[in-house]
Amino acid sequence: MSITVFVSSVSSNLRIKKKQQNIESILESKKIDFKLVDIAQNSDDKDRMRVLAGNPTALPPQIVNGDVYCGDSDAFDNAVEMESLDAFLKL
Repeated sequence: MSITVFVSSVSSNLRIKKKQQNIESILESKKIDFKLVDIAQNSDDKDRMRVLAGNPTALPPQIVNGDVYCGDSDAFDNAVEMESLDAFLKL
């Protein structure tokens, strides 16, 4: 399985942009392989993100491992703080 982070390149929301950058930075620093999927480029990706999240109004960033939903940016931050990132990412 691989970690996928659903992001948006056209978000005007500064909070979302910072959360996306934070997730990317932490995953890179921990040398965890992941791919970014930009939902602004393809509405099918946005729909897939929302189905996986189980929330028809979910906003990026959302994180999945394969087809298993891990959580949103707040849950990611909590996992980092609690030193349980591997469990959160289902690694």
